[in-house]
Parts: sequence; structure tokens; C-alpha cells
Amino acid sequence: MSELFNPNWAEHGYIQVYTGNGKGKTTASLGLAMRALGRNWKVLIVMFTKGGHDYGELNSFCNLSPKIARNLTIKQAGLDRIVYAANKNPDDVKVIQEGWQLAKKAIQNDEYNLIILDEANIAIDLGLIDVDDVVDTLQAKPEEMEIVLTGRNAHPKIIQIAHLVSKIEPVKHYWDTGVIARKGIEY
Repeated sequence: MSELFNPNWAEHGYIQVYTGNGKGKTTASLGLAMRALGRNWKVLIVMFTKGGHDYGELNSFCNLSPKIARNLTIKQAGLDRIVYAANKNPDDVKVIQEGWQLAKKAIQNDEYNLIILDEANIAIDLGLIDVDDVVDTLQAKPEEMEIVLTGRNAHPKIIQIAHLVSKIEPVKHYWDTGVIARKGIEY
């Protein structure tokens, strides 16, 4: 029997990766979070490299009905700025490592049905999270847990263990004409 065949596929959790240079990786994962919350799943979202409070999705999640909100935990594991290779510092390492340890514990303790590791691919690419630690943790995840990693530059080791990889590439983007990030659309 093929190792990919799973007669209980509806009860199995998979590892999904949304990567590439196009717009929509976080948006897709948060849409999945809303879908899961609508089915009464427990959801953890860890936002690596993203701090601050000026995100439309955070405003929306803060205003969910109490029935839905009780199943959602959001942890921001980033400072209030964009992290690049040239500007990362010890404070970035500290806050991102704290976020990874929270996520890792939640995975190991089977605390959620869906865990979204938003921009984890970037944190791994910048060396802020050890890729081998992530791979080991994901490979030992509970059978039913769904885990999503987003961000550009997904590491080949992450792609190899993932069950679904979507590479989102830009065909045309208004940023190329000088349009800056817009509140309500990009954040």
C-alpha cells in the first residue's frame, strides 16, 4: 500500500507551506484560520517577524464573537518593524525564539487543531529559528494537527516534509508602479 494512501484522510492533519514572492501567503493562511474557527477548531497563530498592532487582521480577530474567540490564540513574535538580514539584532532573536518555543510546546502538547506559523519561512531563512529543530518538531506533530508555514524562501527541508506547498508568484503588482502598502489591503 502506498505510504501516501490514508483511508482516514479527513482525520489526518497535514503540513502546508505557502511561499513565493507573490502577495497573499498570510492572507490565505488567515482565511484558513477563519474556516477552522467556523468549525469550532482550536487555532494558534504565531506571527514571526511581525510586531505592533496596526494590522487589520488583528483588529478583526479582536472583534470575533466570544464563542469563536475562545478558540483562538495569537502570539506576535516580532518587533514593530520589518526584519531583514541587514537589520536583525539580538532583540529579534529573543522575541522570535520565544515565539518558536511557544509554538513548539503547543505542537508537542497537542493543544490546537490548527497552528499557523506566519512568516516562519523568513525566520528560518534569516537563521532566527533552526530549520532542523523545526523539521524535527513538525515530523513529530500529533497525527490530527494541521500546521501551516508562510513566508518567502521556504527552506528545501521544509518543502521536503510538507504535504502541500503553494508557491505564490507575482504576475503583475501595483507596487511596481510606486503604490505603497495600503491599510485594509496589505495590512
